[in-house]
Amino acid sequence: MPALSPTMEEGTLSTWLIKEGDNVSSGDLMAEIETDKATMEFEAVDEGILAKILIPAGTDNVKVGEVIAILAEEGEDVGDIAAADHSSKESSAAVMETAPPIGKADANISPSARRVAEQKGVDISTIMGTGPKGKIVKADVENAVNAGNNAMDTKPATNADRVKASPLARRIAADKGLDLANIAGSGPNGRIVKADVENAQSNGHSSGQAASTSQPAASAPSSAPAMAQSAPVNPGDIPHEVQKLSNMRKTIARRLTEAKQSIPHIYLTVDINIDKLLKLRSELNAGLEARGVKLSVNDLLIKALAQALIAVPKCNVSFAGDNLIQYHRADISVAVSIEGGLITPIVVNANEKSLSAISNEVKDLAGRAKEGKLQPHEYQGGTASLSNMGMFGIKQFDAVINPPQAMIMAISAGMKQPAVIDDSLQIATMMSVTGSFDHRAIDGADGAQFMKVFKELIENPLSMLA
Repeated sequence: MPALSPTMEEGTLSTWLIKEGDNVSSGDLMAEIETDKATMEFEAVDEGILAKILIPAGTDNVKVGEVIAILAEEGEDVGDIAAADHSSKESSAAVMETAPPIGKADANISPSARRVAEQKGVDISTIMGTGPKGKIVKADVENAVNAGNNAMDTKPATNADRVKASPLARRIAADKGLDLANIAGSGPNGRIVKADVENAQSNGHSSGQAASTSQPAASAPSSAPAMAQSAPVNPGDIPHEVQKLSNMRKTIARRLTEAKQSIPHIYLTVDINIDKLLKLRSELNAGLEARGVKLSVNDLLIKALAQALIAVPKCNVSFAGDNLIQYHRADISVAVSIEGGLITPIVVNANEKSLSAISNEVKDLAGRAKEGKLQPHEYQGGTASLSNMGMFGIKQFDAVINPPQAMIMAISAGMKQPAVIDDSLQIATMMSVTGSFDHRAIDGADGAQFMKVFKELIENPLSMLA
């Protein structure tokens, strides 16, 4: 099972696009897999014959790294492979056990490359991949062997290497500095699984080696407590139906719980007169009509948010343990509601893009998001987020920060109301905007300065075009 996103730990094998006995070439589509964000196509990285499907279509909660099929190479007996018993958990675990625990790189190594590396005693983590997206393929390992790669020395087996543990359990143990030899396994034949490592962590067991917290936020292991299990719900005699949570909804629940538990939010709200913004939008749309471009209010707000981040760089950051990541461009994640959840496609470098470019990009990203066709790099990352509920008539709301970002802007509806303008009482279109800031990374004064700049850009929108 491939890791199709950095946050993916398990997925649903929705559909097999090939059948047993089919010839497969590198780049062929093999299956559709539902991740925590979208349904994505899984491409083959090796050529061969699909000898055996181990996980049938429609199977939920398939762990990353679990063996889902066997691909036979040239010279291998497809019949023998297909006839072998790969059905039990122990058999699947035995295949997985041969893989060296090299963390997130596991998903970027072809099965044949792994087998050759094991036979030759190669440290596969030192080899550069030439396959799709840097995938390590069989030829890369063979070339490394032929070139006498000095990094091929195998390290002596440690106690942890000899312990039966799943790849995910090994990764968590390595991140947390835990010695697997001191952990009792609850899986088949005493195999250590994810829950065993997490329980050992909560009980204070460790190898005495503290995990580093100085790595970038995007790859840092979360220090947030695990999401608390909800109390069982007894609906009694109330008419009801039970709906199974999708992978996306499970991920939303987990990430929002972690965000609220681990990030100290500070909320700052300003009321903004958007009459000039609405007038400018109308004039720009009249000029852009011939080009088929129609700007939304949201397009202008994305531009204003990006420029405010550049103007107040202390808010264009991420908290990363002992470090603060300072960004030098503004990549804006835009909240888009889709069937079954929410996704945040990113307008990269929004501070330097024209309004028409932002408008076209947002329409394209939102459309493909609703079709489940976004690639991971199009919704993972970003330096700040924007969530707009104005179209629903919401007066004001506080948004939850999307980690590892340190701020999100919540946009409410523009409403006609009395306002003092130039020392006189007038009717104006006012919009309430609330910024949520990670107080570990952003001081209240810096957040207030950011909100002031954002308000000035909206109330004097021509400055965004300069």
